[in-house]
Amino acid sequence: MTPLPLVPLPASVALHAAAAPFRLVAGEPVAGEADAAATWTRIVAEVTGSSAPEPASAGHPAPRIAFRLAHGGPPESSRIVVDAASVDVSAPDAAGLFYAAHTLGQLLRPDTDEDPERGAGTGTDTERDAGGLTLPPGVIEDAPRFGYRGVMLDVARHFAPVETVRAYIDRAAALKFNALHLHLTDDQGWRLQLRSRPLLTERASGTAVGGDAGGFYSTADFRDIVAYAASRHMTVVPEIDVPGHTHAVGLAYPELVEAPVLTDEIRAQGGVMPESGVPYEGIGVGFSSLRIGDEAVYDFLADVFGEIAGLTPGPYLHVGGDECHGTDPEDFAVFMARATRIVADLGRTPIAWHEAGSATIDDSTVGQYWGFTEPIDGADAAARAFVANGAQVILSPADAAYLDMKYDEGTALGLTWADGPTSVERAYSWEPVDVVDGIGEADILGVEAPLWTETVRSLDDIDTLAFPRIAAIAEIAWSPAAGRDWDSFRARVAGLGPLWDARGIAFFRSPEIAWASR
Repeated sequence: MTPLPLVPLPASVALHAAAAPFRLVAGEPVAGEADAAATWTRIVAEVTGSSAPEPASAGHPAPRIAFRLAHGGPPESSRIVVDAASVDVSAPDAAGLFYAAHTLGQLLRPDTDEDPERGAGTGTDTERDAGGLTLPPGVIEDAPRFGYRGVMLDVARHFAPVETVRAYIDRAAALKFNALHLHLTDDQGWRLQLRSRPLLTERASGTAVGGDAGGFYSTADFRDIVAYAASRHMTVVPEIDVPGHTHAVGLAYPELVEAPVLTDEIRAQGGVMPESGVPYEGIGVGFSSLRIGDEAVYDFLADVFGEIAGLTPGPYLHVGGDECHGTDPEDFAVFMARATRIVADLGRTPIAWHEAGSATIDDSTVGQYWGFTEPIDGADAAARAFVANGAQVILSPADAAYLDMKYDEGTALGLTWADGPTSVERAYSWEPVDVVDGIGEADILGVEAPLWTETVRSLDDIDTLAFPRIAAIAEIAWSPAAGRDWDSFRARVAGLGPLWDARGIAFFRSPEIAWASR
């Protein structure tokens, strides 16, 4: 029997194989919580390519599909009960109902059974308009393993317009991710308009890697992204990467940055070297730094972090702190202590890449580990320092969770610096509690899949690099560890191909997976 294409795998699935399925009818009303009902109607419309069901209202038959808020169960959990007569979905919160709707969307299948009282397969002409779809009978109970399940999109190296970010939110939310980490600034560009520092976008937003056009989000654009994410139960985590990755800051405010430090690594990149006051269009890292000893830098941070905190209602603000090769280690420690304190004083929880664990940072700071699944160069010790402070860690091991790596040496998009290409199996076959000795389940806030954009120029590029590996990371972040199995995942994700096609996702048809055709 072909396994159901459920990704991420729910906590419990009990099918009633001998029972009749639930058959959808065109225009069938949906009852219950309005947002979940609207989500379900969108999903059905995507799958069928036709008009969606309608919300329940006077004059319609009693609805057979209901999404109900009910007490009990952890946040984001749900219970789905399907039989031939009805679909009942209950959850303690709206997020649980939303994720349950997407679980049901993965279960939708063409009705191919013969029923002498209904006619063959797809039923009456009215039912064909709904795609002749069924849902298998049974009970699914679900809840997430980790509370933080993130994707990161780098909009600094190549800019992504609002509609692209919205599309990525939809794709990630359907796989039960609940955080969108936006990498808004880097050496190549500053992407967020701020009233307090207008020169950042006036002078430092126009370029990108390879000389491509840049861009930025107006305040209204950014509010739109935040609101759209919230409508899909995702929290936006803005990142302003400091004190390194700040060459673009120097285009706007040259008095705040040091001259580029040309390391051997930068020289090995070839091409045009970074130069003060000149936009940087390469992909080298580690050459830029803010002027740590200048009080004007901390005034700048107070303005920037303060305004962004006002634009972002979520609890987190990411301060970067990675690859600061152009910053003296002692200066780095001083800087990170002050930067994280500024964020904490704003009532936000700072997040910093794991290198900041070497500094005396605010105790509330969450660490984000981007080392390998087998740590090197002391990355594990830096990550443990956050836990020693009483905080938690987000795991993003670069050789497994970075979606911008090539799938294999032959794929056109992506890079290979993270210990070579990352196959789908490699993306799936790691366990969070096994990465850093001394960091256990309770110490892990969650899992995040970053997508850096050195080679990414379009939504299709994002899709190709992310899918299907994003599904692997989704399952690691959501599903119970004991239930995960590569062969099972490979079979289940194969069945999502038709759904991804229906949604217009330009996914990579990895030869590791025997993709379903319908």
